[in-house]
Amino acid sequence: MPYLELDVLNNAAAPIVGIDLGTTNSLVAVWRDDRPVVLKPEGKSGRIPSAVHFPPTGPPIVGQKARAHALTDPRSTMLSIKRFMGRGLKDVTEDLETVPFPSSEKENGLIQFDVGGRKYTPQELSALILRHIREVASELLDGANVYRAVITVPAYFDDTQRQATRDAAKLAGLEIERIINEPTAASLAYGLDQRKEGTVAVFDLGGGTFDVSVLSIEEGVFRVLSTSGDTHLGGDDFDRALVDYALERMGPDAVKAAADPAFLQGLKLSAEACKMKLSSSGKAEFQFTSPDHGISWRELITRETFEELIDPFVKRTLDSCRRALADAELELGDVDEVVLVGGSTRVPLVESRVSEFFGRKPHTGLDPDEVVALGAAVQGHVLAGGTREVLLLDVTPLSLGIETMGGAMSKIIARNAPIPGQATEGFTTYADNQTGIDFNVLQGERELAADCRSLGRFKLSGIPPMPAGMARVGVRFSLDANGMLTVTAKEETTGQSASIDVQPMHGLTDGEVEVMLSESYEHAQADFDARRVADLRTEIGMMIRATERALGQAGDALDRETRMEIEETVALARSRSEDGGLDEVQAARDRLEQSTLPLAALLMDSVAKTALTGKKMGDV
Repeated sequence: MPYLELDVLNNAAAPIVGIDLGTTNSLVAVWRDDRPVVLKPEGKSGRIPSAVHFPPTGPPIVGQKARAHALTDPRSTMLSIKRFMGRGLKDVTEDLETVPFPSSEKENGLIQFDVGGRKYTPQELSALILRHIREVASELLDGANVYRAVITVPAYFDDTQRQATRDAAKLAGLEIERIINEPTAASLAYGLDQRKEGTVAVFDLGGGTFDVSVLSIEEGVFRVLSTSGDTHLGGDDFDRALVDYALERMGPDAVKAAADPAFLQGLKLSAEACKMKLSSSGKAEFQFTSPDHGISWRELITRETFEELIDPFVKRTLDSCRRALADAELELGDVDEVVLVGGSTRVPLVESRVSEFFGRKPHTGLDPDEVVALGAAVQGHVLAGGTREVLLLDVTPLSLGIETMGGAMSKIIARNAPIPGQATEGFTTYADNQTGIDFNVLQGERELAADCRSLGRFKLSGIPPMPAGMARVGVRFSLDANGMLTVTAKEETTGQSASIDVQPMHGLTDGEVEVMLSESYEHAQADFDARRVADLRTEIGMMIRATERALGQAGDALDRETRMEIEETVALARSRSEDGGLDEVQAARDRLEQSTLPLAALLMDSVAKTALTGKKMGDV
């Protein structure tokens, strides 16, 4: 009698992980032993580089290995994918300068990158990272089925960017239980929800972005009062300041060489290493060598010099802090707690300036790189029925409204309005016998629609013919707890209504998501085989190099037939690894391993004899 294994119990107990999907690095955390912990391999960091490398053959490589390729093969490696989520080409002109792949725009304005003839959207690229994160979490949780997650996003992320994050998660096989703002997550990580009341400023300076949020806490209820920031300000700017300093000191030859992506990437990594040393030391050596360009340079950099270089960027962060406080209608003395988030807050100048600005020492007890992921795990614990009671009331970062006649922007939900929430406004027809209204949903603070960002368009049809101005159409904007926008329109005099989920202009349609999912399922085995072949080719290459070295050391001690067999299997393995299929490559690898056993034994015997030479039995 056949049996079916039911996974109902396992799914019911599936953990809700917290994921910080970052611009530079990502992390995953879970609630364990009454506290949130970042999942990390033993003895290693939990940071997973948000990088994707596309090798000449085989599937994309994600994470630490992809980051390593950013130096050796920058033209095939994609970094900072988060910057492109939910954006169109005109939104990311500056960022495209660092992308090694051609870019274009789909009919709906969705950006895409051409990688060897295959076009990838930012959602698909982020899905590769999330899928890798999911695999890492599953492995570190003893094979648990990880499919539920709380994912964090910057507080300034608009509806389109949040929808793009949801699409990426769906493509990665994840169910998003909640999207929460990064500053809110940081506050949860420090347990600030345990305060009866208070005001918290969260200063988040990462590798490529900065934002500051002001939150109020009342009996465990979080409410984001305001948020401000700069999507192009972070530790990358600190690195760039050091790079510019180095290029100026190295001279015109280095400036010309900086046109080479590999040269520039190597210089950036050297600058980053120098910056990190200066966070714990008063001086550090900035050393860089590029044999291809005949450049070798080093200089001792003092912390004072570094701080002079980055001072303008730190001042910009404090300007954003002033704007956030003004928007929240608060004074500096009203802030009870300050939380530092993001790896760039390790820079001593940043911490000291923030302390001076707010007049109090900020929370620094947790790793600033991990604090957001830890907070997401806390929220996952709450959603799973945990003991902590937390209610999150975020705000919308920009006003939401619709375009009216003449191209004006009519704001329906104001900037910094709490979410979840909703608002309704009445409209009417412009022309006689008008039976439909085209709505252009906007986001922004300007008065003209042309100066705001279009989130999507929809049409309400079925309005009965009547004189202009007679129809009464109520338009309701509704934001759910994840900050996702739904628009409902109803013609009041007749009851004719329509409810529309606004499809972001730069988002994926449900159909596109389904096609991508079906393609991933359809090609799952082929993708797995391609990855296996790629791994085998790498392994064979290492085996061949080791075998050739060993033959040079001890090959003369082999009998003629054994040596000939080894040389034949080496040639076969090299040939198969270049053009063979999975079975052929696997067989060639196994045959090479088998044929080299006598050589390995010979080397081991030689090593043992050398080690024992001149020693007595009692010495062994």
